[in-house]
Amino acid sequence: MPGDVPTRRFVPPGLRTLLSYRREWLVKDVVAGIVLTTLLVPQGMAYAELAGLPAITGLYTSVLCLLAYAVFGPSRILVLGPDSSLGPMIAATVLPLIASGGDSGRAVALASMLSLMVGAITVLAGVCRLGFVADLISKPTMIGYMNGLALTILIGQLPKLFGFKTDADGLIAEFRAFVRGLADGKAVPAAVAVGVAGIVLILVLQRWLPKVPAVLVMVVLAIGATSLFDLGGHGVSLVGELPRGFPPLTFPDIRLDDLGPLFAGALGIALVSLADTISNASAFASRTGQEVRGNEEMTAIGAANVAAGLFQGFPVSTSGSRTAVAERAGARSQLTGVVGAGLIILMLVLLPGLFRNLPQPALAAVVITASLSLADLAGTARLWKQRRTEFLLSIAAFLGVALLGVLPGIAIAVGLSILNVFRRAWWPYNTVLGRVPGLPGYHDIRSYPDAEQLPGLVIHRFDGPLFFANAKAFRGELMRLTRVEPPPRWVLLAAEPITDVDTTAADELEELDEALNEQGISLVFAELKDPVRRKIERYELTRTIDAGHFFPTLEAAVAAYRERTGAEWTAATEAKPVG
Repeated sequence: MPGDVPTRRFVPPGLRTLLSYRREWLVKDVVAGIVLTTLLVPQGMAYAELAGLPAITGLYTSVLCLLAYAVFGPSRILVLGPDSSLGPMIAATVLPLIASGGDSGRAVALASMLSLMVGAITVLAGVCRLGFVADLISKPTMIGYMNGLALTILIGQLPKLFGFKTDADGLIAEFRAFVRGLADGKAVPAAVAVGVAGIVLILVLQRWLPKVPAVLVMVVLAIGATSLFDLGGHGVSLVGELPRGFPPLTFPDIRLDDLGPLFAGALGIALVSLADTISNASAFASRTGQEVRGNEEMTAIGAANVAAGLFQGFPVSTSGSRTAVAERAGARSQLTGVVGAGLIILMLVLLPGLFRNLPQPALAAVVITASLSLADLAGTARLWKQRRTEFLLSIAAFLGVALLGVLPGIAIAVGLSILNVFRRAWWPYNTVLGRVPGLPGYHDIRSYPDAEQLPGLVIHRFDGPLFFANAKAFRGELMRLTRVEPPPRWVLLAAEPITDVDTTAADELEELDEALNEQGISLVFAELKDPVRRKIERYELTRTIDAGHFFPTLEAAVAAYRERTGAEWTAATEAKPVG
């Protein structure tokens, strides 16, 4: 009814979807939820340990984020949960705040507060419509960051895969400690066999039988191998029995001086989570014909993180792999996630010992195969072929993560993206134009070296806004073009690409016009956008720049020049610089 429309605006997106739920979706959602659970449980446990937390917290996190997103999420099939890309960031934030004894209770409290902070940041971003912040990381720098993250995860999991532990921190130190552990004979042969076999099995099944739940098959076989070969008796660490039941609503108890470091980590995690969420939501929405509602997605991600943080969980993001599994299994709505959450709760209440015999190297295999999916070597090679500057940005982001750490790496990735934007704006492409017989318009003489020109006329195009950072360079370039013999009579700006002129650039234009006038050269504009023209008039530049030197088109300006000078088009000749 029309009167219901205002009321529906205040109904969370997930509940709005429930109002339009179709009965024929039920069986598909339930089946997809069962299939999804087989992936949620081992990955949740593995990614919790990747974050430096007890495995059980991964299950708590999975339950709460699935339920919260089912209420607040606008996407019908997007799946949230612990994520391999966030695990190292959580560990890098939480572990330095824990004493060397490794108090797991304090680690959980810190991770939960981190989740609450991430939730608050993303909810605020959604309410304030700040979805654009997800664009602060360009694709080349994100590729480099993810490549560095993949290598960091891989190196960090190698000791666990080989059955021993190290206390090193940082990629290089961890690799050295791993090699030293191998040299000292710390590797457990049975652990190596389980871990390596697990990696091979997952990769083979994902490659050749993509519809088979590779992680589940590996986990079941690993548990079976524990009983068959007594892996625990051969030195292989096992997950052990999980705590029974579900944790109560708990506000994290942390120290006041922990808030600063946690907030810094929360900003980086929120940025990566938002970028991941928007990209995944866009990808799956295009396949299902849905509309991406970025601000609602951010609010839903925030709600999921808050819910997880209140029940001993840690920050979450969307998962492209789990969403793809749900989609292939026939998911039609977020009931799939609700079914998955319900099954995990039943397991915790009724069967907490189900994974007691799961080898730790098998969890390492899950994490390592997930890290391999983060890396994009083909994308890096493509950047090398297509644009070397962006390849170098990618490598710089990679080295930032690998050498300085995960959190500094994300700061470097954002900084490089912003600097790259600034670099392009600081000195955008600019060129001289000429006439090419047989082609309408005026064209870049770098692309058409034989383009004709009018004696005494320089047609210059500057492809970007004029502002404080590039105004002096712009002025210097135009002055350089006039240092030829004979000097030009007009410098004609093909100004259509100039989208803005700030006050600093206006002052430079005024000084440029006065300097050119002293040499008997006129500064002329063509195709200047009306908003930019109004700014120039507001800056009172028409005091020095002749109002008659503004033309609506290049053709009109060239025609006026030819009428005043009688110049004729001539073949391009090499200008002779003066001085």
